[in-house]
Amino acid sequence: MPEITVSMAAGRTDDQKAGMMRDITQALVKNLGVSADDVVIQINEAPLNHKMKGGKTFVERKAAQGK
Repeated sequence: MPEITVSMAAGRTDDQKAGMMRDITQALVKNLGVSADDVVIQINEAPLNHKMKGGKTFVERKAAQGK
């Protein structure tokens, strides 16, 4: 049973996350020959102030883009 964990910053809609999980499921069905019922996908979301890239939190990065 393949199990996939996706780590990402919070902020996507439930529809976006469900679509992503469906697409990942189909990729595993196609490429690994497993049943969709065997695929487990979990999303771990971090608040924007708990995630950093390039020395700036995602909150800081988002604020900088708005300027």
